[in-house]
Amino acid sequence: MRILFIGDIMGRPGREVVRKILPGLKKKYEIDLTIANGENLAGGIGATPQVVREIVDAGVEVVTFGNHVWKKKEMVRAIDDFDFVVRPANYPEGTPGRGSIVYDEGGLNVGVVAVVGRVFMDPLGCPFRTAKTEIDALRRTTKNIVIDIHAEATSEKRALGWYLDGEASAVVGTHTHVQTCDETILPHGTGYITDVGMTGGQHSVIGIKRDEAISRFLTQMPVRFQVADEGAALCGVVIELDRETGMTREIFRLTNMTEP
Repeated sequence: MRILFIGDIMGRPGREVVRKILPGLKKKYEIDLTIANGENLAGGIGATPQVVREIVDAGVEVVTFGNHVWKKKEMVRAIDDFDFVVRPANYPEGTPGRGSIVYDEGGLNVGVVAVVGRVFMDPLGCPFRTAKTEIDALRRTTKNIVIDIHAEATSEKRALGWYLDGEASAVVGTHTHVQTCDETILPHGTGYITDVGMTGGQHSVIGIKRDEAISRFLTQMPVRFQVADEGAALCGVVIELDRETGMTREIFRLTNMTEP
């Protein structure tokens, strides 16, 4: 079973590159399920139902979110209607949406969980305990479970990977928009990478026009950031799972893909 996880899709440039090359990537790498982090789909921050449907029409089956999930009021109102959208599970009880789902179609049975980190981020529920609770519940249905840890700190992501080794099929990091080269299979079979990277304008500062970002750092004055489109490309990872054990057999990166 092969899963493609696409890194944070940044605005229109990211959506366009997904629409352009995803069908070919799925064919080339024999992908069974495509998951994408979509919390930056609309103008680089948040998402609307329209842009979520746009990437689903392009071939994404499951969309995860992070700390920007509530940035667009349209998504807050609509999130309960999207059974393929996963918001962080460690938001308080009663929050709209789903913290985990099981994608079940054509014999494919994969649980997907999203959690958001707490280091340098909002003080939400513990991502470690939350992820473990979600995994225990999902294991009644499936042994194939992918965790999206949306966090700032490398240490927090690494620690979660070790904590869930042998429990989750894969733990993949999102949020920082810079792909790391530490993809690995941990000793008990969990595939891991600290950050899958960003899908969008790569000639940028984490997806923002570089001159604007540089100006902010130089002057410390407020700047209205705009999404960059130069060098638009896709970043992600392909994870191959063992159908018997649910653990990772292979994990490899896709870096700055502009064509299949």
